[in-house]
Amino acid sequence: MTIKHSLLAATLALSGLAMAQDNYPSKAITLTVPNPPGGVVDTSARLLNEPLARVIGQPVVIDNKAGGSGNVAYGAVARAKPDGYNLLISYSAYHVGNPALTPSLPWEAKDFAPVALLTVATNVIAAHPSVPANNLKEFIAYLKANPGKVNYASQGNGSLSHIGTEIFKQQSGTFMTHIPYRGSGPAVADVLAGQVQVFITTPPSVMQHVVSGKLKAFAVTGTKRHPGLPNVPTVAEAGMPDFKL
Repeated sequence: MTIKHSLLAATLALSGLAMAQDNYPSKAITLTVPNPPGGVVDTSARLLNEPLARVIGQPVVIDNKAGGSGNVAYGAVARAKPDGYNLLISYSAYHVGNPALTPSLPWEAKDFAPVALLTVATNVIAAHPSVPANNLKEFIAYLKANPGKVNYASQGNGSLSHIGTEIFKQQSGTFMTHIPYRGSGPAVADVLAGQVQVFITTPPSVMQHVVSGKLKAFAVTGTKRHPGLPNVPTVAEAGMPDFKL
């Protein structure tokens, strides 16, 4: 299974290859999402379900199973009957990172097989307007002058936003306190409220709030500027060419 970082994929529990049935699919297919509504993973599932239903001629149902840094959803799909009717929409950080970060998982990598790459996504370093910085250089300077004063949100322990922000801290020589959430939606809500100051996440989660001025965006982590945020520089343009996410 492979998923987002830049990648998003659908996967299914294996073990019986019931997909070889001549009448497959003969009933509804479930797309399990390891995040609450909102965010790029959930959005990708919702963009997929109607076109997929038209192609296969059967309903496609989205089931959000947030929690456990993705492990609740992963475990549910791994335990499901391996008949091709239970698909997992997730991202690569869970699949690659969780086995290294969690000692006892309710699933193994071999429980899944890749089906399709759905989304390629960059990330954006976003902050509440209360952070007294207008660009990445000023933000890093503020963090260095105020170690531990800033909290950052993530989609959960072991998520890309968690690991990626820790890499940012290492490369910039700064310190922020980690506040894990059960997905992008709840994290964005608290950043908007100023309960947490920073969130490194995919642009769809925060883009409208950056455009409206409710959040600041210091840089995008891709090699090119995001078309929806044309005035936000890349991390290379902003002075951190080695930070990739």
